[in-house]
Order: sequence, then C-alpha cells, then structure tokens
Amino acid sequence: MNVIWRNYICCLRQRKMPCRCHSGYHPVAPLGSRILTDPARVFEHNMWDHMQWSKEEEEAAREKVEENSAVRVILEKQVKYESEASKYWDTFYKIHKNKFFKNRNWLLREFPEILPFDQKIEEKVEELSCDHVKTNAADCFSRKQEPKKHFKKNGFSDDQSQPRSDFSNMEPEEARKGLKKTEVFPGSNATFRILEVGCGAGSSVFPILNTLQTLPESFLYCCDFASGAVELVKTHSSYRAAQCSAFVHDVCDDGVPYPFPDGILDVVLLVFVLSSIHPDRMQGVVNRLAKLLKPGGMLLFRDYGRYDKTQLRFKKGHCLSENFYVRGDGTRAYFFTQGEVHHMFHKAGLDEKQNLVDRRLQVNRKKQVKIHRVWVQGKFQKPLK
Repeated sequence: MNVIWRNYICCLRQRKMPCRCHSGYHPVAPLGSRILTDPARVFEHNMWDHMQWSKEEEEAAREKVEENSAVRVILEKQVKYESEASKYWDTFYKIHKNKFFKNRNWLLREFPEILPFDQKIEEKVEELSCDHVKTNAADCFSRKQEPKKHFKKNGFSDDQSQPRSDFSNMEPEEARKGLKKTEVFPGSNATFRILEVGCGAGSSVFPILNTLQTLPESFLYCCDFASGAVELVKTHSSYRAAQCSAFVHDVCDDGVPYPFPDGILDVVLLVFVLSSIHPDRMQGVVNRLAKLLKPGGMLLFRDYGRYDKTQLRFKKGHCLSENFYVRGDGTRAYFFTQGEVHHMFHKAGLDEKQNLVDRRLQVNRKKQVKIHRVWVQGKFQKPLK
C-alpha cells in the first residue's frame, strides 16, 4: 500500500474529512488529482479538476445568465410548475425509468461518512477506492490553499443576493406528531441509520445497499415524492426490505411525518435534490431534515453551482426567478453559491465541516469541446448537546 493510501486510511480511522478539506480549500488526494498544468494537453482526458476561471470566462458566464434570465416565465405557469412538481417528475421516471442517471459509485469516496466506521468499512472503502488513486495524486498535497470566502451577516458573499420569488406566502403547517423512539418502526433495531432524500430510481440507493449487505446493523431509508420513482426502487432486484425502506414523501410538506422518529439518523444524504425545490421552500426543508439527525449526525450535500454549464445552456423564457429555471419537461433547477449554502445550513443550526465549490473542466475529445462544470459540496454536522 502506498503512502498516499496509508494517509487516506489514517484519516478514516481518525474520523477526519478524508477526500476534501474544510471550507474554502482545495480537495486533496486521492480525489481531485487530475490538474491541467499544460493547456496543450487539455484533450488528453475527459475531465480536469480544480479549474480556475479567468476574469473573462466568469464575465462571459455572468452575461449569459443575464441574457437567459431576461424573460421570466409568467406567474400562472410558475404556480403550475410548483403545484404539479411531483407529476412532472413522475412523467420523467415513466419515460426514462432507471436508465437516465448512472449509479453514483463515487459517493463512498466523496462521503465516507455515509457508512458506519469500523474495520469492515475500512476494508470495503479500500476495495472500492484503491483503483482511483492516481500516480500524480501526491502533487495535490503541495497546492496552495484558496482564500476563504467572506460572508456577510446574512450568510451571503458580497457579490451574491438572497433568492426571492412570489411564493413567500406558502408556509408549511406545523408537523403532526410522529413516532416515538420507543415504538417499533422500520429500522428500529439498527444502530446506524441513513436517509437519502430524493432517491429517484436508486442511483445512490443501490451502491450504498451493496456495501451495507455486510453491515446488518445498518439501515437505509430513501424517499421521493414521485411515486413512480419509489416503485422503481422497490421492484429493483437489489432492493432488500430487511435493510432498506423506500417510501413516497414530499419533503416540502412539513405536515406529513416520516415513518421514523426525529433525532435518530446518523446521516442525511441530499444530493442534487435541493436545486429542484422552490427557493422559498428550501430553508424549511433543511430545517426539517436537521431535526431528523441525532446529535453528531451529518447532512451531506452536493448540488449545482452558479454558472454551471447546465445554467448557461438555458434559453430565454425558461427562467422562473433569479438563478431558478424550468426545463422543457417541467422539472426545475436552482444554481447555488457557496454563500447561500453556508447561510441555509447555518440557519438550520448545523455546524459547517465542509463547504467548497468544485470546478471542473469537462472535455468532449471527439468534438474538441470544453465545458465548465460547477458544483457545490458540503458536510454539515448537528452539534453535540
């Protein structure tokens, strides 16, 4: 085992963040090791990590967003997209089933906190990740740190504004009384519990379940408000009711209880989900999920970042509100800044352990096309009390 891998396992043993540094710093090996140092070699690989944008590129992206958001969707249609959101996603999964999204086998490398920490996990993570250690990974240890972002009191960076829209009057009802911790519920005998919000057809569920099969004390909950997606998960050949409970749930409806008590989850996984929710409802969703965590539990987040190529590709007439768009199929997407993410999770009472902007350059070598990808990733912990 090489030195880099020994350092990685050492981090796991100490329950440190193994693949990414804390807020505002570059990720370290083994992930994020493909750095473009010679522009002439750009088409040698499909993806390059830690791409720094030039002022010209950032300005061009800003102008593109101003252009494609100049014409807004009329309010009547906005209300329809909000009220029938589950219908649009149901239609999406009826058409694409489980063929659209690839399995997220990268989850356990980015978020080792998903799994309980013991010797079994150390062996499993080694097995999953060893092939991903690159020979140039050691170069990442010597890179300089990015300067930290400075946030205003409201949690946003100086050049960002809080998202606003016409749905601010839609406040959720008070939650009905849920289960008590002493009652029997799915996973009540487990010692480690995970919830994936917005599970879709199972692109995260099954990579996690495949690992949990050697860890019978662990239990995975997964939910989606598209009933067709949940049905795809439950009828999948790898679904095991003894270790997984898939259920239909609208995270925006605070009046509907979860099928388990508050304060019992070790991990909540929120990956490419919050962006599909109306900006006025995001804070309520994060607040509710924070209540599900036990003290010390982790909420793991990854989603679209501001000026990602997906945002730049929207045409005029698809903008719902600032940085919030609707696709042709009726599904929606919001594009976050690091400051907005910081603000939401801090307001929910969670401690920030990681909050970074992941900028990569995606390359189509056949067409000789370069595309900037931008994601925001964070890890937020419920304080110990």
